[in-house]
Amino acid sequence: MKERDEENVLSLYPEEQKHEGEEWQKSIPAQVFLNYFFAINYHLNNTAGNGLDQLAFFRGATSEVAEKDLEAVKRLLLNCWSTEYALRATAELGDAEYMRNALHWTFPQAYYTVFAGLQAFLHTRGVQSNNEALVLREVGRLVVKNAYPQAVSFYASGHYGDFNLHRLPLAHYKPSLQIAGKELEAQAQIGQFLRTTRRLKAKALRQQVQANPATAIRSSRTGEVLQKFGPQHWQQLTWRIGYTTLFDLLGRLRISNSHREIERFVQADIDFKLFHESLLEIVSYLNGIHESYVAQAMGLQQYTTFIEQLPKHLQNNFVADRLAAKVKPLLQDEDYRLGAAA
Repeated sequence: MKERDEENVLSLYPEEQKHEGEEWQKSIPAQVFLNYFFAINYHLNNTAGNGLDQLAFFRGATSEVAEKDLEAVKRLLLNCWSTEYALRATAELGDAEYMRNALHWTFPQAYYTVFAGLQAFLHTRGVQSNNEALVLREVGRLVVKNAYPQAVSFYASGHYGDFNLHRLPLAHYKPSLQIAGKELEAQAQIGQFLRTTRRLKAKALRQQVQANPATAIRSSRTGEVLQKFGPQHWQQLTWRIGYTTLFDLLGRLRISNSHREIERFVQADIDFKLFHESLLEIVSYLNGIHESYVAQAMGLQQYTTFIEQLPKHLQNNFVADRLAAKVKPLLQDEDYRLGAAA
């Protein structure tokens, strides 16, 4: 299937449009976006070995939090958890109409809670930056190095028009407009999401570079700023965006608070409760992964003490639950301790 912009998704499924009314057709872009995140969550829940316990990268991690960096890591975690707290408060209301109108803030909340947790994790590895592009490039390298479990270790690489998908063996199939009910469909939808996201990032980079006379790629014949790009021109640009991973896909959620696209979601006829549930499960999983890495670097005892001293709104809830269910069993496991000491 020839790659096309997500904005043109209507043209990809003409056979499904013949039997749908105009109002439903207007909801298709929003439905596709819901499908993408449901598919990610489906893939996460149906992939074996999606924990850190068997991950060689985690067992071999030797990062430690220096005393001078400890407060910065704690602040990032507090930011992460407070944002997740707000996201959960909306999701737990359970009112579909409220959730529909809450997309203006829940979309960016889902992204920024994960981004803050990611920053805390990277801080323990010496990467201390608020630059989003740098952070996403660095986590892309970690994804490729298998720092994350198989379920979320997929990524796209390659130049514009010649993308490659990795660790999604079924992603070459054509996705439908239906909610994923099997792994093939989930991977097909994730694959499309990776391709469209990488394409959009490449186009945004081209626009930025070509808008600046000092950086613009010019015609070797006329010296004029190029308006049309061939493969050789794209190759001069797309290496800069690094790998495209799940974290870039979550970045697409930021459209909600500053672009007109949010209105088509608010007006769409989709299952908003399912959307929030899918986002929240993905957020909880990724935050748990980063918490485990941070706890490993801080030391379990110091991390546990920090959790016990959290502000009131963060006590005895999801943070403590993940500590008890995920972090402690992982770091107290005898096989892990033996492997880490080897």
